[in-house]
Amino acid sequence: MNNISKEVMHVGEMASGAQLTVPVYRIKGINSLAPSVYIQANMHGAEVQGNAVIFQLLEILKDSQVYGDITLVPYANPVGCNHKNGEYTLGRFDPITGVNWNRMYYFDESLIPAFVEQYKNETPSVIQSAFKKQLVQSIDKKLENSDFGLTTGQRIAYQLQRLAHQADIVLDLHTGPISSKHLYCPEYAQDSASYFNIPHTILIPNVFSGALDEATFCSWWTLQDALNKVGNDFSITSTECVKESFTVELGSQEQIDLAEAYQDALSILTYLQHKNVIEETPLKPEELTRYACYLKDYKAFYSPMGGMVDYLAEFGKPLVAGQPLAQILRMDNYGDGEPLHQITLDYEVLPILHFASASVNQGTELYKVFTRYFTL
Repeated sequence: MNNISKEVMHVGEMASGAQLTVPVYRIKGINSLAPSVYIQANMHGAEVQGNAVIFQLLEILKDSQVYGDITLVPYANPVGCNHKNGEYTLGRFDPITGVNWNRMYYFDESLIPAFVEQYKNETPSVIQSAFKKQLVQSIDKKLENSDFGLTTGQRIAYQLQRLAHQADIVLDLHTGPISSKHLYCPEYAQDSASYFNIPHTILIPNVFSGALDEATFCSWWTLQDALNKVGNDFSITSTECVKESFTVELGSQEQIDLAEAYQDALSILTYLQHKNVIEETPLKPEELTRYACYLKDYKAFYSPMGGMVDYLAEFGKPLVAGQPLAQILRMDNYGDGEPLHQITLDYEVLPILHFASASVNQGTELYKVFTRYFTL
């Protein structure tokens, strides 16, 4: 049985002086050359299924052969998961600044040219070790040397990112409002998407917009490109230097399902087995149709009017042009107007998620859909 260690990481303080803390679980691998892994959940308050998945991962891994070090962090954002309004959890945005909790991570591309100049003739193992150290040091500087201080969200995000930068593989567990399972995957890691039992994949370019997956993979992708330009064939897809980061969307918010979490844990372990993080097992990727689209083709559809919505389009099933996406009920029009309005699109899409409430304002993000999609 593996020894699972636990520590409590202090990430901030409340006005009363109470500490904001995050639990950190670690499993020490037996092979120092195997890829290390960082997994976190619940950065957004209502997105709780990832905590159940981490529980199931710990339950399975305690009796498994683990080659690479694995760090698991449930309840990653203690402010968000406690931010309630009545029966609803609101913790998607920092209530003080209004910023999305998952848009506060850090990436400074300007650090890379000097690093490349110093290490352009070094081996992959030397580059890997030195760059990890630099990434961690850059976060330490943000935490320790900020002249004007940090927001609550920045302080939480940077401490989580510091843990993530010490790993080779990063999985950030999220959910949608009402959602299918889907995966945000860097374009260069497309082949790896087929090892998760997830039917929908969004392929992301090397562009940083503040999320954890981007903060980790953009660093390494940019480094690889810069080294390649000066003649060093350093590769982040090689067996000795795998660097991959994903946002794993586990379904819908505000609920956990432990049985489904067990299946989600097996999906993650199937991928980790492929990456030689854990021992070889009978786990294999499920036989399913995996649809994908590029991030630029992942579109939000905003409601053309206010009203009460009957969501009609099923997730994961192609919706042909002209078929109803939803219909909107306007009882204020009954008797002197049209109470039912059907919403259709002029081209085929693949619905992925929709708004959590039937009550919408004009301009509400009604659905998110794949356009120009293809199979992996």
